[in-house]
Amino acid sequence: MTPRREGATRQWPGVPPPNLPGRPPSRVARPVEILYRRPPDRLTRYRQWLVHDDGRVKVTLARRVPLPRPLRVAGRVVLEPGADAVWFTFPGAWHDIGIFHEPNGQVTGIYANVITPCLFRPGGIWTTTDLFLDVWVAGESAVTPRTVGTAVRPHVLDRDELAEAARTGAVTPEAVERAEAEVDGILRQWRQRNWPPPIVAQWSRHRALAVLEM
Repeated sequence: MTPRREGATRQWPGVPPPNLPGRPPSRVARPVEILYRRPPDRLTRYRQWLVHDDGRVKVTLARRVPLPRPLRVAGRVVLEPGADAVWFTFPGAWHDIGIFHEPNGQVTGIYANVITPCLFRPGGIWTTTDLFLDVWVAGESAVTPRTVGTAVRPHVLDRDELAEAARTGAVTPEAVERAEAEVDGILRQWRQRNWPPPIVAQWSRHRALAVLEM
């Protein structure tokens, strides 16, 4: 696997691409299917609801996430089966961002998933490849670090899985370098209180549900 657009993304690692053209977003939610490849040969299909798309960011709502078991970070549950997540996908970016919730809707934190830039195909079909590394920041305050500070320490996840994928040839050395660069950029932007981008604070689960129920 060779990551795409290597040269362009070096200008702004860790943050969504700037200056993409905007357009009036649709006010009607519609389903999308995400084909999510994880090297070497796993393919998972996710169905989510697109609730906002202005050309710069696509916001989707994952309802009642069908996890086989609770997702834990540092021994704590961050996403349970059946809970909701709000996802932010930035065209051209090498990571997407999820706000995770408890089943009652309480925010547990934000999750950055390092991926190849998502391809958006006709019919609401999206495709991307997982680059293993993730960044987790716990707590509702993680959504708005500009106003509450950055005392919470981010967790970088799955470096051992990336190393094993590189050892077996499932990913290229270039992919490993790109994934590590993206994580470094996220952490740097977090320390500067510039990550996550402001749009993340603007789209709560409640707002996404309101669009879905229109």
